Amino acid sequence: MKQPVSPQSIPNRAALSAQDLRGVFLPIPTPFNSAGAIDFGALHSNIAKWSQTAIGGFVLLGSTGERVNLDEREYLELIASARENVAERLTFIVGAGQQSTRGTINEIRRVAASVSVDAFLVITPSFYRPSITQDALVAHYQAVADASPAPVILYSMPALTGIRIEPQTAALLSEHENIIGIKDSSNDVAGLAETIKLVPEDFAVLTGNGTVLQEALAAGACGGILAVGCVAPELCLEIYSAVKAGEAKRASKLQSTLTPLAQAVTTRFGIGGLKAALDLKGYTGGYVRAPLREADSEAREEIRRCLELAFL
Repeated sequence: MKQPVSPQSIPNRAALSAQDLRGVFLPIPTPFNSAGAIDFGALHSNIAKWSQTAIGGFVLLGSTGERVNLDEREYLELIASARENVAERLTFIVGAGQQSTRGTINEIRRVAASVSVDAFLVITPSFYRPSITQDALVAHYQAVADASPAPVILYSMPALTGIRIEPQTAALLSEHENIIGIKDSSNDVAGLAETIKLVPEDFAVLTGNGTVLQEALAAGACGGILAVGCVAPELCLEIYSAVKAGEAKRASKLQSTLTPLAQAVTTRFGIGGLKAALDLKGYTGGYVRAPLREADSEAREEIRRCLELAFL
């Protein structure tokens, strides 16, 4: 059932709509220096380079941003520093999500009180996994959306959390006027297509998996929040444009070029691999924080080969 929400409680709700979530968005990594501190100079330089492309915006501190490896002070400093360097024309989304509903609401309120945020990408709680039923997710997200001063995007990342937002759950939550979309990071295109079928046309369904970008867009996704987009934004944008233009063969060929690279910088070599790829592409990937591991020499060589194939 649609939850009544007071307009006064959500002053920024009109700032972003599902229409603004069409295209390619980058979930940017957090660069650390050799001492383990955030490298703000590298962050700003990377943002400036990415901003020269036709991306739609950025996601700060999603799973790619090592949110769980930052303390609260660092988290707020990073968001504020990035916000100062992101052009107003680009969408600015911040990742959020604690294990409790109360904690998630408090986190969102702290960020919104200090930084202008276009939307929050809210990951599912997962620690008490057997108790996180679909009904529990509905209650959780409705409460978060009621309290959030900016629109909420649902974040389904079953590979990390073990929790999936089912299509029927997304459809129910899409009725809430402050929930404007969902990022589906699985490679379940059939499930994503079912979600698209069940939600309203003005509800944004984005893929978070670069290996199925072309398929997801062909199924009706409005865009993607893609880790591989950080190293290959132009290629991801080409796939997006080809699908939207009805050029299926071209889109499929481009996807076959992107997929090995997407696999390398996500499932195969993780965030360490993504940061290595960024270094190889002229960005600053920087270091990861333990217990994550840097890409070893063998992984770096494989990533180099994937980059060469992608940019022939």
